Amino acid sequence: MKLRKIAIPGLVAAVLAGCATPMPRKDDPLESFNRKMYAFNDFADRVAIRPVAVAYRKVTNPTSRTLISNFFANIESPITIANDLLQANLPQAGKATSRLLINTTVGFLGFFDPASEMGIEASPSDFGVTLAKWGVPDGPYLVLPLFGSTTLRDVWRLPVDGYFFDPLSIYARNHDKELHAEYLPTMAYLVTLRSTGIDAEGLLQGVFDPYVFYRDAYRQRRLYQIYRGEPPLDVIQSLQGGNDLDEADKLLQEQEQYEKQHKQKKPDLGDGTPQH
Repeated sequence: MKLRKIAIPGLVAAVLAGCATPMPRKDDPLESFNRKMYAFNDFADRVAIRPVAVAYRKVTNPTSRTLISNFFANIESPITIANDLLQANLPQAGKATSRLLINTTVGFLGFFDPASEMGIEASPSDFGVTLAKWGVPDGPYLVLPLFGSTTLRDVWRLPVDGYFFDPLSIYARNHDKELHAEYLPTMAYLVTLRSTGIDAEGLLQGVFDPYVFYRDAYRQRRLYQIYRGEPPLDVIQSLQGGNDLDEADKLLQEQEQYEKQHKQKKPDLGDGTPQH
């Protein structure tokens, strides 16, 4: 099975670093299953995935990591271009194509990002966003092994983007190298993503229920992606549907109680990041 991304907890935190988390939603019919998958992903991250990302950070510096991240973001840009076209959003498809051409040429295969300096900012999209634009409801929240947060609608971006639009997946599928070396580019990409997530792990410090944090932050982040960063007020309010002030007060009280019980500083892991 070829997974395009492994959205383990730290990685999700990195993506969500700029988002404010809405009040928790109650519509989580798969919560029992999801919490088990969240616990499994957290364990896999702590014992196997995060240590690799930490080692990567120790043998690289911030500048080299930025260049490598730029390179992979440029490679993955056909996913955005294809989905912008499927959404009939020609202006955004044109911008994404311009970014690819400029960064591949002037930016030396994408290691540099002159397109952003020219005011052509990245606006990633995927097949989950496309389905939303087509009117498909997001469905229940879902946590998958190793992949992490998604929904019944967004999960379709895995097979569709992975099979048709993702250059890394297409390369791996059409090559057969010794010791499965065709997957090395994908694995390198995943390591860079997880490495970026380490910078945002502080978001979880003092969080009473990390599962709730990821669930609600994921749905908010997807909402902002669908509306290109400008969701209507009524849509934001509907995202928080099913909540009431009593529920919010209860959550705040639980959070305050948790913080009082966990005031001690957590040990450092040697890379400047507190253990979570």
